[in-house]
Amino acid sequence: MRWTAGEFPGRQVAPIHGAAHFVGPRDPLMKPVTVEMLRAHLLVASLTAMGAEVLVCLGLLLLPVSQHALSSTPFRLLAIAVIVSGVIVTRQFAHAAFELALHGHYVTSAGRPARPFAIASNCPRRRLVILHLRLTGRPFVLAER
Repeated sequence: MRWTAGEFPGRQVAPIHGAAHFVGPRDPLMKPVTVEMLRAHLLVASLTAMGAEVLVCLGLLLLPVSQHALSSTPFRLLAIAVIVSGVIVTRQFAHAAFELALHGHYVTSAGRPARPFAIASNCPRRRLVILHLRLTGRPFVLAER
């Protein structure tokens, strides 16, 4: 006897050797670390896009540009290139801030990859260091020093 997926909502039927076996919901598709990394990259990309949009709006006020030019393929490709470049540049700034914080002993590592980095509360570039750790998927804790 075979069951259809409609008779058992939310379950998939996987017949094996003529018998029906229920396959339950799978584990999450992405690990939480991957989700956090994607969220950080999307945050940087959206902030870059917002900055580019502000510059385009200011440019429209100062320069005579037709509306057709803003919907053209080269303009869209340029916008994508600006967003990708903005993410890359932000990653570089965040990495440099992380390296400076490491050398200034504002960030300490436990030595093992699975152990979180401790970020001092008086770190001058704390937000960029946190952004770097989120972009790279490394765990961290905010230390009270």
